[in-house]
Amino acid sequence: MSSPEIASLSWGQMKVKGCSTTYKDCKVWPGGSRTWDWRETGTNHSPGVQPADLEEVVKKGVKTVVIGRGMSEALQVPASTVDYLKKNGIDVLVLQTEKAVAEYNTLAAQGVRVGGVFHSTC
Repeated sequence: MSSPEIASLSWGQMKVKGCSTTYKDCKVWPGGSRTWDWRETGTNHSPGVQPADLEEVVKKGVKTVVIGRGMSEALQVPASTVDYLKKNGIDVLVLQTEKAVAEYNTLAAQGVRVGGVFHSTC
């Protein structure tokens, strides 16, 4: 099962190939995607992305996780979150969202088992 291409990204909107939903923030993994609802884990821009935000993606057997910090990189990613991924043997890339989506799509096209969480505004 391959990771779906992110078909488009603009401020506050993301589309994943093969999915009719338009996301504001999204999670993607091999074979699927869904809304990334920060309220589920109490996530805010600071302290930022929590390991709990990534558990679902990790459980899909990804080799690499790409984290999109937002268009202006307002979303923080604490060292504890990066450590959580590394302890699970997962490579992690933390980038501005446009760069993160480009990198994610490149990895997906190469057949890498890649997942990600992407913030499409600030």
